[in-house]
Parts: sequence; C-alpha cells; structure tokens
Amino acid sequence: MRKALPFVVALLFSSTLATSQEQDFSKVQIKVTKVAGSVYMLEGAGGNIAASIGEDGIVVVDDQYAPLADKIQAALKGVTDKPVRFIINTHYHGDHTGGNAYFQKQAPVIAQDNVRKRLESGGIAGNGGSVHMENKPDAKEALPIITFDHDVTVHLNAEDIRALYFPAGHTDGDSIIFFPKSNVVHMGDDFVTYGFPLHRR
Repeated sequence: MRKALPFVVALLFSSTLATSQEQDFSKVQIKVTKVAGSVYMLEGAGGNIAASIGEDGIVVVDDQYAPLADKIQAALKGVTDKPVRFIINTHYHGDHTGGNAYFQKQAPVIAQDNVRKRLESGGIAGNGGSVHMENKPDAKEALPIITFDHDVTVHLNAEDIRALYFPAGHTDGDSIIFFPKSNVVHMGDDFVTYGFPLHRR
C-alpha cells in the first residue's frame, strides 16, 4: 500500500510594513490559487488570505486591508456563489484585519482574546522580538465578536478547521489555523518570507 506523504502548505505573508495610507490599493489585484482540498489562497497586499470553500459556504482566514474588501469579495465570488460564514483573524495587525468591518456584515469574526483587546485599545503590542506596529483603535464593527482563549474549531465544508493560540508568536494573540482534511496550515505572521524570528526595529 502506497503511503501518502503529508501535504502541508504555509500560507506566507507578503512582506509589507507600509501603512494602508501609503499604498495605492486601486492597482492591487487579488490572485486566487487552489492550495489543496477545499483551501484556496488569495494574494493581494499584506498577509495572504486562506479560504475554505465548499458546500457549506466560505471560511476566510484574515482579510487584508479595508480598501481591498470589495476586491476580495469579488475574488471569492469568482470561485463560488456560497456565502461567507466565518472570518478568522490570525492576529491583530491591520493587513490581516482591515476588512473585518466589511465582512462582519456578512458573518462573525473569530479571533483569540488578545486580538479583540488590541483592536479595541490600539497602541503598540507584540512579543519579544516581533515587529511592533502602531495600531489605532478599531471601530466596534471591526472587533471580533467570537473570541477564544486557547483554541476553537469551526466544523464546515467537511473540515474541522482549528484555530490554535500560539502565545509566544509574532504578537500576543497569534493563532495558527489548521485545515486537517485538506492538510493545510495557515501560519499568519508566525512564518514570513523575510525571516523568522522577527527582530525589533
């Protein structure tokens, strides 16, 4: 019997530390790539997006910058006409949570407890050697309405999509998202293309 090799893909962060005010989002195109199973990757500006797409709807992991929300929605519509059911944030930085207010009109945002705290209060927060980025407090509409301490599982599209808190990660609210049936992991900024560990600037 042939043994199947595990297929694990890290959805990498597209290196960008510029603020949304400094970028021209009108030129950003959203590229969609099927990764494995029900999981797709959307690349645009900021952290890459994972999307579990199936008969039950869409689970979106991270939603980049607010000005890209319409383009992200259009890219998802190019794959399926099913609705967005949940959004999961891997951490609180704006290139991963900027679309929260837009998408939360359709579905609840889920994140680790500290993500909500950081989005609500703003300021600078991180862990040890992580890049410390200044965040302004977000509007109430952008705050995750479902939070968890250690882990949470979303049962959708025949997947047990598991968000697991990694307390000593990029920030104090990082989660790694596992799609076990598709054999895919989204690591947020705990794994980035410009090197790990991150160093304080």
